[in-house]
Amino acid sequence: MNKKKIPLYKQKGFHLFLMNLPFLILVFILSYLPLRGWINAFYNYKPGIPLSQSTFTGLKYFTMMFSDRLAVKEIGRVMANTLGINIISYFFSPLAMIFAMFLTEIKSKWYKKFVQTATTLPHFISWVTVYAIAFALFSVNDGLINYLLLQFGWVEEPINFLVETKGLWLKMILWGVWKGTGWSAILYFAAISGIDQEMYEAAMIDGAGRFRMMLHITLPHLIPTFFVLLILSIGNFLNTGMEQYMLFSNPMTADKLEVLDLYVYNQGLIKVQYSYTTAVGMLKSIVGIVLLFGANQLSKMIRGYGIM
Repeated sequence: MNKKKIPLYKQKGFHLFLMNLPFLILVFILSYLPLRGWINAFYNYKPGIPLSQSTFTGLKYFTMMFSDRLAVKEIGRVMANTLGINIISYFFSPLAMIFAMFLTEIKSKWYKKFVQTATTLPHFISWVTVYAIAFALFSVNDGLINYLLLQFGWVEEPINFLVETKGLWLKMILWGVWKGTGWSAILYFAAISGIDQEMYEAAMIDGAGRFRMMLHITLPHLIPTFFVLLILSIGNFLNTGMEQYMLFSNPMTADKLEVLDLYVYNQGLIKVQYSYTTAVGMLKSIVGIVLLFGANQLSKMIRGYGIM
């Protein structure tokens, strides 16, 4: 006897699909539809000229990155900046997890909410405002830090912190840590709230202190979340963004702060090399996909499971 066919709208998960449909549409419009612009990398594209009237160049702009001596030198410098900043930033990636663990242990609810709010708010501050804060603090003429150093007699002349290249990458990373740690910790707060409280009660009965419970209960439950975020960040290894580095750049620091995204912006919109920078962006995306799948496969080999 044939089973009665269940209508689509009554099938399990259909309502969840409808709830997610607007977001899927937005992802398609904002992330996948713009990929049609990749075709510009195979033409000598000029704004205002239809692509049908543009000269087909094939792989010219892809080979230029490896054959043109000046382009190779520039990309080498830019990649060194991008890789250096990203590699150093990975040493700070556990900070959000550690911050969430310690903040959860605070017993005062009002203080916990205050700290969480205060550390999350910087995420919503634009990099323009962050640079304005940095300028107000570290400017050579009117900066608060130089004023205090001079008043206390710790220096004889003001220090121009904003053009100092020593430890420049670390400074940029620390600004990012200040801006993003509170926001990144939200996922860890959610993971901590999902831990079975009976495990803590059993540990207390066995005489475990707060730090032992953090070490043997909280931390092991957060490690899977940490590795998922780490794998996703490896997929974005070459995506550092450009706003921060463009704003903090000046004639003294530009060579050290021109990361790949800023290089694409400078070459494409300022030097009007649209086709060349489209080719660079394509290769960057392809490398990101390879890194993501490679990190996922490595996670399966080491930990037994990945994110895909």
